[in-house]
Parts: sequence; C-alpha cells; structure tokens
Amino acid sequence: MKCLPLTALLLAAASLVAQNATDPANEAKSHARMIKTLREIAERHKIDHHYHGTGEAEKLWAQLEAAGDKAPWRLRFDSALAHMRLGDTREGIRVLEQADQALREKSIEGNLDAQNAVRFYLAMGWLRVAESENCCARPTPDSCILPLRGRALHTEKEGSTNAIPYLLDVIANTPENDDWQLRARWLLNLAHMTLGTYPDGLDKKHLIPPTAFASKIDFPKFPNIAQRVGLDTFGMLGGVIVDDFDNDGDLDILSSTWGTASPLLFWRNEGNGTFTERSKEAGLEGITGGINIFQADYDNDGDVDVYVLRGAWLYDHGRDPNSLLKNRGDGTFVDVTFAAGLGEVHYPSSTCQWADIDNDGDLDLYVGNETSPEIRAPNQLFRNDGDGTFYDIAERAGVQNFGYTKGLAFGDYDEDGKVDLFVSNLKNGANKLYHNLGNCRFEDVAPRLGLTKPPESFGTWFWDYDNDGHLDLFVAAYCTSIGDLAAWYLGMPRPHPETMRLYRGDGQGHFADVTAAVGLTYPALPMGANFGDLDNDGFLDFYLGTGDPYYYSLMPNLMFKNMGGAKFEDVTVAGGFGHLQKGHGISLADLDADGDLDVFSRQGGAYPGDVAHDVLFENPGFGNHWLAVHLVGTESNRSAIGARLRAVIVEDGVERCVCRLVNSGGCFGANPLRQHLGLGKATTVKSLEVSWPRTGKVQTLADVPADRLIRIVEGKDGYTVVPQTRTVLGGK
Repeated sequence: MKCLPLTALLLAAASLVAQNATDPANEAKSHARMIKTLREIAERHKIDHHYHGTGEAEKLWAQLEAAGDKAPWRLRFDSALAHMRLGDTREGIRVLEQADQALREKSIEGNLDAQNAVRFYLAMGWLRVAESENCCARPTPDSCILPLRGRALHTEKEGSTNAIPYLLDVIANTPENDDWQLRARWLLNLAHMTLGTYPDGLDKKHLIPPTAFASKIDFPKFPNIAQRVGLDTFGMLGGVIVDDFDNDGDLDILSSTWGTASPLLFWRNEGNGTFTERSKEAGLEGITGGINIFQADYDNDGDVDVYVLRGAWLYDHGRDPNSLLKNRGDGTFVDVTFAAGLGEVHYPSSTCQWADIDNDGDLDLYVGNETSPEIRAPNQLFRNDGDGTFYDIAERAGVQNFGYTKGLAFGDYDEDGKVDLFVSNLKNGANKLYHNLGNCRFEDVAPRLGLTKPPESFGTWFWDYDNDGHLDLFVAAYCTSIGDLAAWYLGMPRPHPETMRLYRGDGQGHFADVTAAVGLTYPALPMGANFGDLDNDGFLDFYLGTGDPYYYSLMPNLMFKNMGGAKFEDVTVAGGFGHLQKGHGISLADLDADGDLDVFSRQGGAYPGDVAHDVLFENPGFGNHWLAVHLVGTESNRSAIGARLRAVIVEDGVERCVCRLVNSGGCFGANPLRQHLGLGKATTVKSLEVSWPRTGKVQTLADVPADRLIRIVEGKDGYTVVPQTRTVLGGK
C-alpha cells in the first residue's frame, strides 16, 4: 500500500534533494547548522525560557524593589517563587517570611487564603532545602524512596524541622478535607519521615498510617545501584533510550535534559558491568537540549538512529528545532535534520513515534506538538521517502490533531494489516484514535469507540496486557494532586479525579473500559511511563514516573505488577520503587545480561532549582525463564517496529501464550527494540510466531530453548543465537 504518487515535477525535485541528503558533506553542513542554531537558542532562552529564563523573574524583582514595604503579598509571593525556581531557595524563603510577617502584622492587605498560601509555600521552600541538603548533596541508594527510613533519613534536619510548623498552620486554618489541607497533611507526614519521627511524632488526627503503604503481595526489593554504576546523573527532567547503539550485543544508554544548553549524554556499555560516558567521542558535543528522545533505524542500514524532541511547555517560545541523529555505524552520530527535510518548521514538541504507516518498508515519523492559545501547532506526519528525506503529509492524512499532545501510540488495533494511531491530548481537544483507511488517509474513531477519556491525559501505549493476541490500550491521566493522594491513602470519600484508563481490545475494532475491574483507579499523576515483564512470568507490568512542575508535588513513582492478566497490584513500596522526585524518562532493560529487566529512570523537575539524581533499580531475579528476540526486517522496516510475536509455552502441563508488539514501550523513555519475553517455568518455547508488519507473513520457529538472545531475520529460516556475557553491574 503506497501513498498517492507525486507529480513528475515533484518526483524530480525530490530525487535531487535525496541525492544531497545523504551526501556526507551535506550531512556535515546540517550538523554544523544545528549546533549553531542550538547555541543561539540557548542564549535566547537564558532570558525568555518560561522555566529556566531570568527575564520574568528579573521584572518581578525590580517591581518588588520599587514597591518596598508597600509591596502587596502577591508580588512578594511571585517574586519568592521565582527565586526558588531558579535555585535560590533560601532567598525565596526570606521574601516569603517577610510577606508572612507583614500579613500577620496587617501592614499589607491579605485574607486567610493569602496567609495560607504564603505559609504553605514557606513549608515547601524549607522542604526543598531539606531535599537539596540531603537527597541531592548527600545521596544514598535509599534517598527519597517512600517510606523514608534507614539511609533515607535526613542528617541535615533544618529544612524539615522548619517546614512542620507552617504545615500545621495550614492544616489548622483550612476546612476539613479541603484539598490544601490534605496537601499539607501529606507533606507533614513526609517531613516527619525525613526526621525519623514518623509515625509517633505526629498527632493521630494528622497521621497517614503505615498500613496505608503496605503491599498486598510479596515482592522483592529492587535496590537503587545508580551510584555504584556511575549512572546517577544529576539534573532536570529528560528522556532516555536504552538500546544497542554500537551493535556489539549489549545495551547502551542515551539520555537528554530539556535544559537548552544541556548536552545529550551517551553511556557506552563496556560489556563488563560498567558504562563509560562517551558523548564527545560519539559526535554529540553541541547537540543540546531534548525533553524526550526515541530511537529507530529510519534508513534501514542496521544502526539505531535517534530523534530528539524540543520546545515542549514553552508555547510560542518553543519554536525550537527537533533533531534527527543518524547513527554512522562507527559509534558516532551526525545531525541530519536539515538535510533530511525535517528542520524547516518548528513547533513545541515532547513526543513522537515511528511506524510504517504505508507498508512500504521504511519507517515514517509522527511528531506530537502542543497547540495553545499562543500558538496553533499541528501535529506532523513525516513520510519517509526511503532515500534519507521526509515530507509532512499530516494535513492530507487528516492527523493534524491541533491539541496539546503528550502521548502517541501506533498499533493495528483492528488487525486489518494497517497500523493505526492513538493521540493523547492533555488539553485543547479530546483524545483521538486515527483509524488507518489506507493510501495515507486516517479517520478519527475515538468518539464512536468510547476512547476519548481521560479528558486530561498524558502517556499512552498499545500492548497486549492479557496475552489474548489482541492489542489493548493504556492511557495515563494527568489531573490529580498530592491532596488526592492523601485522601486515597486515608480512604476518604471525596470527589475522585480522573484516573488512568485501560481499554481491552477484542481485535475486531472494539474496546471495553476495564480500568476499575483490573484495579487501576489509583490517583496517579504520571509523566514518565513505560512497561516490561519484571518477574518474567509472561505478563507485562508497568512503571509510572509521577509529579508535575510544582515543588510540592512530592509523590511516589509507581510500579504495578500484572497478576496474570486479571488485575494489577501496586508493588511500589515492596519493590522500593517509590521515589519522591519527579520521574521522567523510564526504560526497562536487561543491562547486565542476566535475563531480567532492570529499571532506569531520569529524575528531576522542570526548574533549575528542582534537580535530582537518576536512579537504576537492579532486578534481584525471580527464578523464571526468558527469551530475548531481536528481529531484523528485510521486506519490512529493519527495526521490525509493528511486528507481532506469539510464543506458545507449556508450564506445569498447561499451554499458554506470551504476546508482544515490537515497539520501544511507553511515552517518556524508550526500551530496547529487541523484545524480552518472560516464560515463567517453561524452559522451551514450543512455537514462536513472528508476524511481519509489511507483508503480514508469519514466520514460525519450533522448540526454541529459553534463556538466550536470538536474532530472527525476515524470510530466513531458523535463528541465530547472539552471544552475551552476564555481568555484575558496577563491575564488581
């Protein structure tokens, strides 16, 4: 199935562009142009960046100085927050303390709401001091992991100690079960945890009992070993990809930070449990910024390439170019964005996905942009011409969306051989399910299929959570708070916020909302989100990196275990996953080649003052078997994105299936494109079926032994075992 043909004139022009696109000299020019552009953007964003720039803050500070003692509470409040967000937390506290004193003395006007706001943010400021002087300056493997105890307790106690009286004031001066009271109550419990005075140091009427955090099932702890491995990078939010970038069989790590002057970091896996930072050697010097990153072999040359997203959350100031990084195959990258025709029109972007939308054997690129009152930003569908160039067909295809896009997912939900597209919008429009009509045309069928909720949504993916052979759809919600979280743990009846959604597909084009039935009504606020089979039982679990830009949004990142496709259980506390810092890029990958998935997460907030250390949770193992499968397309795209795997296994005399869709996982962070299948107690895969996306042909292998990485080439009989050496992370 091809798209509508170009005219002869356009074909001739496209041929000329294609010849230039892959010329090494033009690629080098594109790379140099991007570095120059990014340098200029970083300089401009020092002033105009909504989160990092000093422009608005300096205006506030000048107004405050001019107003002197007569400055209203709101100007003081906004000025203080500007200091905190840019990293000068103690100066922000000083300004708020003066505002609090003036309100108490009634030398400036302000009602009870003003007093509560100032005191709540004073508590927040002191809690950030506590984090900065402990979790950030003196991190331990247990730092910031709920419930805080042992090595997570703070040795520098000033911050939490000073926060507690302000939180008690807010609780005393707000109505019972008011959201702000519940927020203060949540933070009060956290403050006491950091000091080692939880639960006994709290008045019972303020206590969130320890039983609220107890896991319902046994689950082993995954220790945070990021420090030991040297992967505890310190910074703001960003994306991550774990994949084999140098084709040596083991998995490397590429991470980004959305700070416009912050470099991409490439960590090469040395094959002995250690990683070496080789960003400069990889040609990434000067390639800065990137709120999110995704990988695919767009040019079918056997190397994993990367797309970098920029400009998100910045509205009209976010007209920053994204980057297409071509993997040269020698351990280096070159930015070919402009040469490939991807760099002329820029919108604020935070997500993309790769898929072969026209079944021509190469990967097309869909980019999700953010329409707002300040900027009309259509989503872009770049058709891959197969010669190194792309052109945008979104308008003709009917997929421009014009929403505030935060998540994308490709999958053939109705099994008609054409890949469909789900778009998750945080605002400015309902979610969309674009059904692929063929000939590069799509139709939104979300309203008819009941897939428009949640109304404020974020990450999304297609997967087969119950292994029935049909694709299901997960959609995260982004409309809750730590007040909702406190109410949840306390079992309080109150208006419940929108929750995540799990829609079960039947393969015939219909979905059923099974969210409540599988136990996913938790009030989560995820940004990062990804999935994988942690315990190798054959069923996919998932991890949510939670939070929002507000400093007070200290909430645990969440892990949910899939209980045989029937329900999900929260194993956050039992597994040690409940990190309180903001969670973003997440990847589940077997970094030590021991056959189970470890969890890497980029941590950190949106502001320069809200930085954190990345974490790496090591899988302790569950004693189950596994099979990793690297598919190589020949007629289909080389990455085999969109292929389907169906493994038939026999466990305790019972035959069952393990099903996978080839993709990089979730929405904020990317898993390896090689697929990891848990096999439970089965030592052999009775049959392994591969359904290739372009042709629909099914390739079947029989009696494949477990516990190895194999490579399957489209159209070629059998498989190849890829040698791997099991290592100890950290090299010890």
